[in-house]
Parts: sequence; structure tokens; C-alpha cells
Amino acid sequence: MRYVLPTMGFVAAASLFAFSSTSRTAIAVERPSHQQTFQQLELFADVLARVRNEYVVEVDDSQLIDDALNGMLQSLDPHSSYVSPRDFEEMQTSTRGEYGGLGMEVIGEDGYLKVITPIDDTPAERAGIMSGDYISEVDGESILELTQNEAVDLLRGQAGEPVTVTVIREGEDDLLEITMVREIIKQRVVRHRVEDDMGYVRISSFNERTGPELEKAIKELKSEMGGSIPGLVVDLRNNPGGLLDQSIRVSSVFLDGGEVVSTRSRDPRDTERYNAERGELLDGVPVVIMINGGSASAAEIVAGALQDRQRAVILGMTSFGKGSVQSVIPLSGGRDGALRLTTARYYTPAGRSIQGTGVDPDVAVSYAKDDGKDYSRLSESDLRNSLSNEAEEAEKAEQVIDYPPEDFDLEDDYQLKRAVEILRTPNFSTLMVARAEVTP
Repeated sequence: MRYVLPTMGFVAAASLFAFSSTSRTAIAVERPSHQQTFQQLELFADVLARVRNEYVVEVDDSQLIDDALNGMLQSLDPHSSYVSPRDFEEMQTSTRGEYGGLGMEVIGEDGYLKVITPIDDTPAERAGIMSGDYISEVDGESILELTQNEAVDLLRGQAGEPVTVTVIREGEDDLLEITMVREIIKQRVVRHRVEDDMGYVRISSFNERTGPELEKAIKELKSEMGGSIPGLVVDLRNNPGGLLDQSIRVSSVFLDGGEVVSTRSRDPRDTERYNAERGELLDGVPVVIMINGGSASAAEIVAGALQDRQRAVILGMTSFGKGSVQSVIPLSGGRDGALRLTTARYYTPAGRSIQGTGVDPDVAVSYAKDDGKDYSRLSESDLRNSLSNEAEEAEKAEQVIDYPPEDFDLEDDYQLKRAVEILRTPNFSTLMVARAEVTP
């Protein structure tokens, strides 16, 4: 199983290292490099021994080694790390869509926890936690000297227990103290309703239940709407991603076979292509997909696939731009935790890598009004040590953004209003033709 979440990924693997036969000549050439590596490992062991024996206070050997492993891996990119045995167990639990906590996706940055996005209908979302917030303290305890895993542990606890976080928010002069009550987070990842005589489906993340819940929601919408859906809005805003296989299953609802995404690793021979299942559930139904800067990873796979395949109009703002795949390799069967390592980039059906650049909408629509300020959100390219996009940078056309009118009530959701309008007008087919003409 693979994850394509901004902060984690998982795939079963037999072992950490793979060996292949080499000629004696090749071994002789590599030996000096290996010898140097062994000398550096001896240096590490010497430093560890000196710290253990001579540091001013007693230290935890296990914690020192964990920190050293994380330091090495996090120097590669923001999503590679060492996963402790306990965190590995919790990771497996979270992909089932149920865990204890506050309900937000975070990543470590400059000693703080930076919020990628709060999850729908969780304590974090209800308390007003926002994408881009920095958490600096938990219950008055600074997290600056903690690892990301240690800081996340402070946020977790028994359901019903309160926790207060100190938040640094751009545009706010003072620190914010926000108190929440921990819950067992049981994500209902798909919600649906009829919106102005059109179908509306909200997908908040991609866990093991996403595909089945979406298929159920489509059937219920058809029943509620008299047997057919005239048009569908799929809301992927602030969706942080999740399981790769679920992005394929979701795409299969809208596609009758064909490529959804491909992954390419360092060895070109390891390229894999993932296709949709035959038999789409919404044959001929117009679809608009809404995205924004909080739409990442698996959400971007779906949006990119349906955009390239001319199956949907993409509306909103440019997505997060996480175009990498993480493999979590259990160590000693998971007894020693796991290695979370970035192993591939993913590409849309047209061969686009969105790493660091994101998916651009076909129709750029802002949620907020145009007040002259720059409301650019956190993106993958803003993260420390983020992977570059290997493709030659093409000059992007300047987006013409549709902003809400001055007298528009933002609670009415201007992006959703525009999505429904597009579904209702003949412009929908025109947009699809225009997209087809510019797709490679």
C-alpha cells in the first residue's frame, strides 16, 4: 500500500537494501567509497560513545540514535524520516481513518509544527485552526527543542482531555492561545448533498474508506435526484491526500479505464502506470472539481488525471504541489520501526510533474475578495529541502482570477457558486474543448 500524503507514505517491502550481482571490476571501483563510509560509521559510533560516557547529564542512547536517523533523512526532503515502532503502529491505524487527537495535518518546520490543513469536523477545524498556522507550544511547553514526532505526541492523548496550543498566525500581532478537547477522530471522508439542483460531493482525505464512501454517495445522490445527476461538483479543497490506491479508485468513478497516474523512481525501469477501472459510474455527467492551496498529493492526482483526460473542469486556485511518493519500509518486520523514504515522483497522464508547481485550475476563482493583499498559501516549494521539479520550467500564463464581488457574503462560498454556474451553462462543453486543445 502506498501513501501520497504531504507528510507520510507507506508501502510494504521485504527489506531495507536490495542487492544485485556485480562484476569484480565494479566491486573494485566501489570499494574506496564503501571504505570511506565505514570510516564515517566508526566516527559516528565514537561520537555516540563519548556523548554517552562524558556528557554532563545521562542521555538516552535510543533517543540519540532516533534523532541522528531523522537528521540524516530530513536533510533529503521534507517527507523522509525515521518512524519509531510506536509511530509506525499509529501510522497504520490512521490510514484506517480512526485515531485519537485534534484532527490536523502538520509538518515540522524551523522547530515549529506548521499546519498543512485542519480536517473537516474535528476539534482543530471547529476551533478555527488554519492552514499555515505555526504551533509553538502545547499546554505551555515549548516544542522548539523537540522532534516532529515528539511534538505530535504532545497533541495526542485520551479523548475528552483538553489541550491548549500556542499559535503564531501571519497577520496577527499577538500569539493565539487555542484550547481544544481531544476526540477519537473518526473521519467521515465523504459527504454529499444537493446544491442548487446539482450534486455536490466533499472528499476530505484519502483513507481506506474513501472509495467505498464515494461510490455510496453517488448512488444516494442518484436516488435523491430522481435517478440521474445533471452535474456534479467534487470538492477537494484542503484535502491533504492519502492512499495512492484510493486516488485510483476515486478516479475510476469518473473514468472508463485509461491512465490515472504514473510513478517514476531513480531507475527508469521501475516506472509504474496506474489505470482506472472500466465502468465509470457517471458516464456523460458534467463534473467540476474544486481545488485550492490545501489540496495535495492524492487530491492532486485525481484533479490532474481528470484535467488531462478532459473529464472535468478544474476550478479554484493552484494546488499544493506535492508530486512525490513515499515508501515506508518496515525494519525487522516493524519491531524496529520503519524507514519513510521518498522513492518516486508521480506524473499526470499527460506526463506532467506537479512537484513544487501544483495543478493550475482551468478557471481561477478566489474564495476571498480582492483587497490588494497577497494571500499566497503554503506550498510544497516553500518547505525546506523540497524536491525540485526536473522538467524544464515552462513560462506560466498569468492567471486571470475571478474574485467575489464587494457585496458578496463569503459564507455563501463564491467558488461553489461559480462551480454550479459553470455546470448549468453551455460554457462547460466549451471549456472542455479548450482544455483538450492545449493538453499535450
